[in-house]
Amino acid sequence: MEEIKKLHTAILEGDAQMAHEITEKALAAGIEPMQLVNDYMIPAMAEVGERFECNDYFVPELLIAARAMKSALTLVRPLLAASGAEPAGRVVLGTVKGDLHDIGKNLVAAMLEGNGFEVIDLGVNVAPEQFIASVKEKGANIVAMSALLTTTMPAMRTTINALKEAGVRDQVKVLIGGAPITQRYADEIGADGFSDNAVGAVTVAKKILAA
Repeated sequence: MEEIKKLHTAILEGDAQMAHEITEKALAAGIEPMQLVNDYMIPAMAEVGERFECNDYFVPELLIAARAMKSALTLVRPLLAASGAEPAGRVVLGTVKGDLHDIGKNLVAAMLEGNGFEVIDLGVNVAPEQFIASVKEKGANIVAMSALLTTTMPAMRTTINALKEAGVRDQVKVLIGGAPITQRYADEIGADGFSDNAVGAVTVAKKILAA
């Protein structure tokens, strides 16, 4: 099916309708869902990430590429779940309690999904108890927290301590990010990884799972 090659281009150019249509036709033609993910979606999002790092793409381009990838994933994800295919990792993601910013978090979610991770997005203003409940319920192996305000940064430490008290800290890796966050702060509160952008978050997520 020659047209399937256009899926990469559709995601790269942020054409959500085309990405959806090509995926639909590919699945109808008997193409394996995992092949679509591994051969077309992940390479496309990897190229999006490379273009972002080279300043050829900026946040708007990342967002529309992510939207196109998600339009294809809506068709593929149920089939992968039904087949028992395991994701690259399960990530519980949220902006910490007291913080209502979500653009950075949404970008991280999109880039992780585009690279084969299953993302459980808890939204904004997420209390430690919500992270813990989701880890237990979903069997996540990464907790990813975002904060844009310096006043909400302490909620990251509070959440890590709560994970310890709940007895699940050893089951998960903790990844943090956001405008005021630094590697020094990540080390200080006992996080496993830090990234200051969505593309880097994917690299760090893969690294800390492999450690």
